[in-house]
Amino acid sequence: MTTRSVGPARSPAYVARVRWVPDSRGRSLRVYPTAAARATQEPSARAAAWQQVVRLAPAADTITMRAQFDCHWDYARIAEPSKPSWNLETWRPVVSAQTMFDTRCNPGGAEE
Repeated sequence: MTTRSVGPARSPAYVARVRWVPDSRGRSLRVYPTAAARATQEPSARAAAWQQVVRLAPAADTITMRAQFDCHWDYARIAEPSKPSWNLETWRPVVSAQTMFDTRCNPGGAEE
């Protein structure tokens, strides 16, 4: 016998886990993407993945953390597909999308 649920389809797991760690300027959230996150071309996947991050780490729900996540999703997962974690820092400034791209998702200073 098979069981089926009624309702909207669930997104695949795009985030395996997250971990807050201290860094020299504040805190950093390590986001560990799944293989599904690295491979998907689904247009709605980025928003679904961010919701998974926020569910696991509610304090990450800030403008700068979201912008860093979006940059990693749009660029870093392609440029560095085997990078184990995407590191989002609380202290990074809010910048334009172009500056975010130019700084490789690390505005305000290099990644630690």
